[in-house]
Amino acid sequence: MKSPEIIADAQETKGDFRYALNYSLDAGQGLSHATLDYISDAKGEEPWIRRWRHEALDIFLQKTMPWEWAPAVLRDLRFEDFHYYLAQGTESRQSWEEVSPEVKRTFERLGIPEQEQKFLAGVEAQFDSEAAYARIQERLQAQGVIFVSSSEGLARYPEIFRPHFGQIVPVGDNKFSALNSAVFSGGSFIYVPPGLKVSQPLQAYFRINAENFGQFERTLIVVGEGAEVSYMEGCTAPSSSKAMLHSAVVELVVLPHAKLQYISVQNWSRNVFNLVTKRGVAHEGAEIRWIDCNIGSKLTMKYPCILLQGERARGEVLSIAVAREGQWQDTGAKMIHLGRHTSSQIISKSISLGSGIASARNFVDIRPADGQCQNHTQCDALLLNARSCSATFPTLRIHGHRNCVQHEASVSKISEEQLFYLQQRGIPHAQALSLSVNGFVNELLREFPMEYGVELKRLIELEVEGAVG
Repeated sequence: MKSPEIIADAQETKGDFRYALNYSLDAGQGLSHATLDYISDAKGEEPWIRRWRHEALDIFLQKTMPWEWAPAVLRDLRFEDFHYYLAQGTESRQSWEEVSPEVKRTFERLGIPEQEQKFLAGVEAQFDSEAAYARIQERLQAQGVIFVSSSEGLARYPEIFRPHFGQIVPVGDNKFSALNSAVFSGGSFIYVPPGLKVSQPLQAYFRINAENFGQFERTLIVVGEGAEVSYMEGCTAPSSSKAMLHSAVVELVVLPHAKLQYISVQNWSRNVFNLVTKRGVAHEGAEIRWIDCNIGSKLTMKYPCILLQGERARGEVLSIAVAREGQWQDTGAKMIHLGRHTSSQIISKSISLGSGIASARNFVDIRPADGQCQNHTQCDALLLNARSCSATFPTLRIHGHRNCVQHEASVSKISEEQLFYLQQRGIPHAQALSLSVNGFVNELLREFPMEYGVELKRLIELEVEGAVG
């Protein structure tokens, strides 16, 4: 194999680079039933998974795109352009030294091995279609914690995996969940035994390297009764003139009185269509806390959903979105209250620069007529110039008279007086703008772990400085 060649160097972010690779597994360009057979053969899958894939593709082909409400830029997406499976092999490694040199250099440059040593209890690193590395601390493994790729979870732990697989996000939920079900590969499977509190976070990192490629990981997390865990995921891809597609499915099962914190930092390049379906179920007294940051991509359509199924279940979604020139961040959250005395909160902040568009699409459905349920939703948007755009699309469905819902939204422009004040004290215009933006999102940045919060602050500064510099 030839020595790795850097195709592009880091520019705006540390993820904007690519190494030349030789792929031993390639399903080819375009999507058909033959593509699915190639994936199943490469993975050595059981017949029922193969049938699942073929049935899902039929559903995908039958379903129409959500043209009635989807952002207009979605019309640029052409499914026939993508490679749906690319890998150097199907086995993940438990030592960085065993990972292929090109892949290892990629993750070293992204700082993943360093993060693992400093503060993580386990790491999974996916490169294009398959996990290249997966490891968890031995003490947690001895306590019964499982952290493997979804493919490995299906093969090794079917008694835990199969009862939840495709149950929270059915194949036919939407066109993109059907696509994921047909061609899914990679993703994380996590199981935390009852009563166990994992003090350090687990992290997965998803990297797209190839051009004209689609990544379709599928993640399942099951948190046992009374257990607690934090999970973080990061995403990057290099810049390219050719489109890339990311269409994941995430299913969370949080059993009675358990707690799950799910942190997602998306920093895709601006040629990626990010179209994902993420949903969790919180049982009695359980809590799901979703912290979400969306910076990159050409188009993001992401609306984490929490089903508050058990009595006194709690759900929270905190999100930040930054839309630069040529970007559309269509984000939001869904809270569906099924149990009595359930509570939820949605707080979202968006920043629009240049011609960037940021829209918040939130949905709250409280079904118990006498449930004494509570929800608070707050959407704040900041516009940095006259061409940037923001919109809020709230939907509230409240049954009965003993539920409490609060909704507020605000749109503001950057304060010229504040910028003038800072510049009069010798601070350059771009830096003054960054300071004002950081003040706008600082409250939410504090919710991220310190290591991520510092990185996010710098990423947002780079986005703002790049737009005005």
